[in-house]
Amino acid sequence: MKLGTRGSRLAQWQAEWVRERLAALGVAADLVVIKTRGDAEANRPLHELEGKGFFTKEIEDALLDGRIDVAVHSLKDLPTQLPAGLALAAVPKRHDPREALVGGASLRDLPTGARVGTSSLRRVTQVRYLRPDLQVVSLRGNVPTRVRKVLAGDGCDAALLALAGLERLSLGGRATPIDPFEVMSAPGQGALGLEIRADDRATRDALRPLADAASARAVAAERALLAALGGGCQAPVAAWVDGQRLFGRVTASDGAVQLTASAQIETARAEAAGEAVARLLEAEGAASLLAR
Repeated sequence: MKLGTRGSRLAQWQAEWVRERLAALGVAADLVVIKTRGDAEANRPLHELEGKGFFTKEIEDALLDGRIDVAVHSLKDLPTQLPAGLALAAVPKRHDPREALVGGASLRDLPTGARVGTSSLRRVTQVRYLRPDLQVVSLRGNVPTRVRKVLAGDGCDAALLALAGLERLSLGGRATPIDPFEVMSAPGQGALGLEIRADDRATRDALRPLADAASARAVAAERALLAALGGGCQAPVAAWVDGQRLFGRVTASDGAVQLTASAQIETARAEAAGEAVARLLEAEGAASLLAR
């Protein structure tokens, strides 16, 4: 079996994690590193790139071509609409989906005018809402590079990153988790998505032991919210599951307006919660905020 992955340290760590668990089940697998557009255009803010699937399209092309058997994605990077012929086969147990701040104890405690680095429009808008006095600056690069830049004061004083990525690379000690109702996470953050060819029953069966039902249910609700709002993975749409309740958020690009709504997640159809939250947000004007 061949596992396709991006070339970053975090992506390869995640693919190796999958490979080790397959090996424990007696399934041998090799990693195939594939360069994506998002990696190639690493100097531009992601929200300035046109289209979707910046970190997934080339890997999905390899899957469709038969060069790999499984695409290992950070689920927050995977568009909600998959290409024809592909399917999401398994979501392993999710890591902590919270945001984390490198370079400070909290956003509220940062001094006026401090530079906060991020490449995510979702994070940019929420920082502007919470602390309009802060400077938000573009920060790209792999996780260790971003951490190194913050600690060196290279262009920014602090940065927001996903806690899961930091902890997977043993960098969690450099960061402080953020209250999810201050800066809410991306739909699917902290989870892996294992994508296959839809008709590949043998690979689907091999991946089944890696699936976690609770994680799959939570991310299904979050991704349904994103899909119902018509947003891509770089849209300023955030989601958080607290117990059996889904919270969704949309923030204006200038941070002036922030909408939050929630709905209960039913076990039988988690997607219904995402669709319900999307309707509540749209009733408050989310569509016009996203259109800006």
